Amino acid sequence: MAVITFANTKGGAGKTTAVLLLATELARKGYRVTILDADPQHWITRWYEISGAVENISVINFVTTASLPQHLSENRHCTDYFIVDLPGARNPLLATAIGLSDHVLIPIQGCAMDARGGAQVLELLQYLEDKAGIRIGYSVVLTRVNSLVTTRALQTVKALLNERQVPVLDTAIIERSAFRDIFDCGGTLYGMDANRVSNLGKAQENARAFCEEMMGIVPVRLPASARNDLAENIRSAA
Repeated sequence: MAVITFANTKGGAGKTTAVLLLATELARKGYRVTILDADPQHWITRWYEISGAVENISVINFVTTASLPQHLSENRHCTDYFIVDLPGARNPLLATAIGLSDHVLIPIQGCAMDARGGAQVLELLQYLEDKAGIRIGYSVVLTRVNSLVTTRALQTVKALLNERQVPVLDTAIIERSAFRDIFDCGGTLYGMDANRVSNLGKAQENARAFCEEMMGIVPVRLPASARNDLAENIRSAA
């Protein structure tokens, strides 16, 4: 199993959208995903409630500093990927979640405020390495990127991250109407009506690319569906 934590101490950075895209794409590939919804807005929980049962996804609500380790321990045998959606603020849960993570993903829009929120997460990661010898992998994902226009602010953020040698995903999350609508409609990108949602195919392609890049960074064993197929093939061969 693997634990991926999404963190930015500034709200509105596109964090929860990125969580949902990664979770639904991993589940679509057959991985068992548990989302730990620690964001006080509870957007993931609301999405899950209106979606009904979503194959391979479970959501745990009201996650606290004290309960997080217990949730990971109790669900490790039925989960391939844990995805933690943290509050958009600096609080004690941030350090706890990061310390339990295999990888920390920092969503940043092309603006200075998001960059400062992300910098606080980077500072904590560096503190854990310097003071406790805990080295945790991390990446930045650029979010809500305009597909047609590269703004001066976005260029400034990219230059700053490059100067500090911060790893940035090759796949940015583009601003798409489908990524907003999914929270109102429930379900996944693949249950939407392409006649009603503009550029749905491009949104699906963007989400797939994001997921595949993250799987390359944080790989786990075969998904449950593949393991079941493998076990069946072994039984048939025997």
